[in-house]
Amino acid sequence: MSKKLTILSTAAAAALSIALMGAPAHAADTIIGLITKTNTNPFFVKMKEGAEKKAKELGVTLQAYAGKADGDNDGEVAAIEELIAAGAKGFMLVPSDSSAIVPTVEKARKAGLLVIVLDTPLDPINAADATFATDNFKAGELIGQWAKATLGDKAKTAKIATLDLAPNEPSVDYLRHNGFLTGFGIPVKNQKHYAQSDSAQIVGSDVTAGAEEGGRKAMENILQKAPDIDVVYAINEPAAAGGYSALKAAGKDKGVLVVAIDGGCPGVKSVKEGIIGATSQQYPLLMAAKGVEAIVDFVKTGKKPVSTPGLDFFDTGATLITDHPVPGVKSIDSTEGAKLCWG
Repeated sequence: MSKKLTILSTAAAAALSIALMGAPAHAADTIIGLITKTNTNPFFVKMKEGAEKKAKELGVTLQAYAGKADGDNDGEVAAIEELIAAGAKGFMLVPSDSSAIVPTVEKARKAGLLVIVLDTPLDPINAADATFATDNFKAGELIGQWAKATLGDKAKTAKIATLDLAPNEPSVDYLRHNGFLTGFGIPVKNQKHYAQSDSAQIVGSDVTAGAEEGGRKAMENILQKAPDIDVVYAINEPAAAGGYSALKAAGKDKGVLVVAIDGGCPGVKSVKEGIIGATSQQYPLLMAAKGVEAIVDFVKTGKKPVSTPGLDFFDTGATLITDHPVPGVKSIDSTEGAKLCWG
């Protein structure tokens, strides 16, 4: 695999595969970066949009990068190295590997760059200067609580399939997964790891790369070993859509609860159509906008952003969306969710 990145900008500087976007040329002395996992997931597309808009508003130059696929740690390392060489003041990062990227992040911080992680916390989280993210554990917990309440007594024997993200289990992966299990009432053996062995109710698990095709293939693999499924947890809505298509193709979609996380417009539409029973909506545009603001403020004042009280990150919020609300779990319906969605 090439260690170069797919560059999201429109005007590329060919020698470095870098693009300067959003801000006019006279603002080039203040460079900030955005590094996302891919340029195809609508979540990251919206994140880039938020960063571009805020960078233009504040008069700074944004250099944006994306990995070739989820898990492209080498590509993210290359992006950080280029930002250091370009004299960037700081950057926002969605890590593909929460642990492997830490040494490069530390190098950037030693070089004086402010590092703000978006969406997926580093491991350890304090390896970055700040983290702006959804409480991913809480987002998973909400859909777990909803699924448990919806099933009632049947939850105790429900057969669960999990459509996870990647073999290296970045923090967003285990936080969402374990949050779902906790909300569903299943004890988790290791909060920084997930395994099918956590419960006999989990009859199948596979990784999806957070993509629709990955979700379809993962669900097909699970159905070969466990043809009867009651609940499907998915790391995100593209994976959930793929999983549902595999269930439908096998004639097993009736009566299966599918839950996911993201709250993108296609996912909210799937809630309205009854494909996804519930999803936890998060707000990528807000994450990116707040990240740009924090870096610019750091450049002006030297002050680093602070976390939400009681947490070790800045919580940008999560809202449960379902058209079948249950007592004790706060939610909004798909009509309200569509007003807040992205993608």
